[in-house]
Amino acid sequence: MGCKVNSSYPPILCKQIHSKKTNRRFRTFAFSSYNRNQEEPISTSTSIDTKLQKTDVCSVSFKTLEACKLGISSYPDFVYNARGGMGIGSGRRNGQDGLKSEISVCFDVNELYIPPLMSETTRFLGLPLPPFLKIDIVPELFQGRIDQESGEVELQFNAKFLFSIGSIYRAPPLLVETVLTSEESKGAVKVGKGERLDKEGKCRLVGVAKVDPIDDLFMNSFLGLPTECLADLNAIIEFCCS
Repeated sequence: MGCKVNSSYPPILCKQIHSKKTNRRFRTFAFSSYNRNQEEPISTSTSIDTKLQKTDVCSVSFKTLEACKLGISSYPDFVYNARGGMGIGSGRRNGQDGLKSEISVCFDVNELYIPPLMSETTRFLGLPLPPFLKIDIVPELFQGRIDQESGEVELQFNAKFLFSIGSIYRAPPLLVETVLTSEESKGAVKVGKGERLDKEGKCRLVGVAKVDPIDDLFMNSFLGLPTECLADLNAIIEFCCS
């Protein structure tokens, strides 16, 4: 399924640098920027600290919490406990006048984990999902911008949703492309209202996406594709800068 959104966010080039093992574990992220007066890129690195300072480069952590929801088609929303989801990313402060509180962020999807929808995490109409039903979420892109002063968040989120019933059935991937926002996300059918980042890093991110049919007659009929889906995530976003 796809709701393609043309993103205006500039790409963020980031890579992880692995340090030798010590008694204390930490991550360092490196960024490269071009200096017109030199032929070689200039590298700037940051390490984990406790507060977001007025520096250009940051490490960013993302954690999902309980009290989330996922809705699709005309079905009632799934009540979803996503506690335990987490990801690490990198951020760069926008240097333009009037936008210095805005940070462009890019999360490493190989390190981004979002818990599956299953009987242990999800309830539908007050009851747990059947133990044989599972929906895995495989992120493919997670990046965007966060305004430190206003708390506004907009993150492009692309992922595959993998439906399975035990070992007897596995549907083709459902592709989701949407913008998770702290503001309002509104489609033709679904609508969600987010909450901006507070001083503790908590926020609610919502995103509506169009779900296109896939090459599976059962899933198309069961979900009534094409249709819309709504993601409503309760989360914490924290910054660590030098």
